Amino acid sequence: MKDLRTPDSLSFMKWHGAGNDFVMIDSRGREAIVTRELAAGLGDRHRGVGFDQLAEIRDSNVADIDLDFWNADGSRAGACGNATRCVARYMMDQTGIEALTIRTARGILQAVAVGDEVAVNMGQPILDWQSVPVSHDMDLKHLPLEGDPVAVGMGNPHCVFFVDDVATVDVATTGARFEKDTLFPEATNVEFAEIRARDDIRMRVWERGAGITLACGSGACATAVAAAQRGLTDRKVRMEVDGGWLTLDWREDGVWMTGPTAFVFEATLKPEFLAGL
Repeated sequence: MKDLRTPDSLSFMKWHGAGNDFVMIDSRGREAIVTRELAAGLGDRHRGVGFDQLAEIRDSNVADIDLDFWNADGSRAGACGNATRCVARYMMDQTGIEALTIRTARGILQAVAVGDEVAVNMGQPILDWQSVPVSHDMDLKHLPLEGDPVAVGMGNPHCVFFVDDVATVDVATTGARFEKDTLFPEATNVEFAEIRARDDIRMRVWERGAGITLACGSGACATAVAAAQRGLTDRKVRMEVDGGWLTLDWREDGVWMTGPTAFVFEATLKPEFLAGL
């Protein structure tokens, strides 16, 4: 894989983790270049490249790299676990290392190689109402919403519903409705989870600023935490998402997520495209 840090062009990579797809821009050695307009233009699946999130890699003075996330609508994303794992694999492939630290808005995260997969510690869940955030003090394990969901923060807000059969849920309609509920002042990601065993969850997700995605790393973490809090599962589970499988392990030092990564292609944006943004 060639070095994509060419300062006089805008090269990018396409990756996915369990179907959760990303554009990755390596901005080490130069100033950050991603803007709301660029993210929204690239995120358009018809006129741009298309992605669930965009990850921009930057130089760091406190970790191996800094990482910024953007949603497909041009808004900022506070956390993105699968993109973090994909960036970690990219860095591992470049450097030959098998562990690194990554600073995100969530804090400094640890990533390690686990065979062909990559694990990232997404940190401890946020379980106080002001930091999730929700609009006022309430029982986060039983939100006052139809369906009795759970609120969990993972650097971004999540609203987790437990259902009998996730295949019957209208994720688009229900997810869009609860994403903008007034209970969530910064909007929320919405997960729908079916408990199949104490170590087995089936989950589908509506992501804030992106819509239905095949996987969501922070959403998988939030779902695992919510299930353990409710006593429905143990703290380590396998989770089937629309795009594959992830392993979640809520340990004393944080929620570890392990799963696959895949490099798809690399390309360079044309000046004509950039001029039209």
